[in-house]
Amino acid sequence: MDDTAFRETVNQAKLPGCSAMIVDRDGVRYSHASGERDAVAHKPMALDTKCQIASMTKAIVSVAAMQLVERGLLDLDAPIGDLLPDLADPQVLEGFADDGSPKLRPAVRPITLRHLLTHTAGLGYFFIHPEVLRYYGHVGMPVPGSKASIKMPLMFDPGDSWEYSVGTDWVGLAVEAASGKGLREYLAENVFQPLGMADTGFHDSPLPDGAAIHRRRGDGFAIEPMFLGGGEFDSGGGGLVSTAPDYARFLRMILRGGELDGARILTEESVAEMSRNQIGDIRAGYMGSSMPDLAAPFDNFPDQHTGWGLGFLINPEQGPAGRSPGSLAWAGIFNSYYWIDPTEGVAGVFVSQMAPFGDPGALESFAALERLAYS
Repeated sequence: MDDTAFRETVNQAKLPGCSAMIVDRDGVRYSHASGERDAVAHKPMALDTKCQIASMTKAIVSVAAMQLVERGLLDLDAPIGDLLPDLADPQVLEGFADDGSPKLRPAVRPITLRHLLTHTAGLGYFFIHPEVLRYYGHVGMPVPGSKASIKMPLMFDPGDSWEYSVGTDWVGLAVEAASGKGLREYLAENVFQPLGMADTGFHDSPLPDGAAIHRRRGDGFAIEPMFLGGGEFDSGGGGLVSTAPDYARFLRMILRGGELDGARILTEESVAEMSRNQIGDIRAGYMGSSMPDLAAPFDNFPDQHTGWGLGFLINPEQGPAGRSPGSLAWAGIFNSYYWIDPTEGVAGVFVSQMAPFGDPGALESFAALERLAYS
């Protein structure tokens, strides 16, 4: 596989460091690591350098939820408030009074697990949605990593629209409630150990051998002290640390319909359900921004009416870098990205550690990786 164009793109992107892999159902087609995991202390990046995968956690926790659906311990369409009382009486934010207080009304229907998995519950993120940030400004900004940080009124009635959200954090709490185990314990026993993902897990503090989060400063980089673990709960929406090889094993499991190296963790039917558009004519994928220093507005495919499965963005048309219609994808806020193409039986993961999200160099490098996979 001639990776000259990919390596040239990475060099031109001037990233601090990155790791990347292309896989198919049978194994690894390509792997790459370059640069530094700490560009200030000049520590080299390796293929298996541990990185914060942030919202790439969501797909893994979605798989865990579907395992419990298979076992009859979770129900996709039952009111989730029966299991998670904090979601039992959802209120919709209709605006703000003159004194800044939020104007709320009861939601017309309950929140379900399907709503949470598809980001149609009405929840949001404070760094994406100005109305959520304004709400917190009135009631008090919650401590990062606290359960209060995922409690908020809804922006619309459940099922009526799509907005990227803390929904998968609540899915992680539902996994805990339904299984009787902590999320880190459940994932270790039911996902990471069966799949051989030995370097993936939740941690309470930054790892000394892990990659640092960088921000561009002139021609160089500064280190950002940003760590998404160690809070009041393990974040099912973004708390995992992993590596490119480990995440590639997860991608291969999805490509293989829920099985890898003889270990089946999901039925083919469940993987098919996760891979199917769940939101009808609603368009998914666009994210605005209330904090562009953390994440600028972003849209994977602005020219497509993208859908959403149970954990994945779905492109209905051919992707510009090669992926087939019906492929699955998402990303992590520190500029890590993946795609899964069930039609062609190929997937790829690109990991870097930079803020803000949507770095042009990282995005072009990821696109170059995808072009390499289909070359």
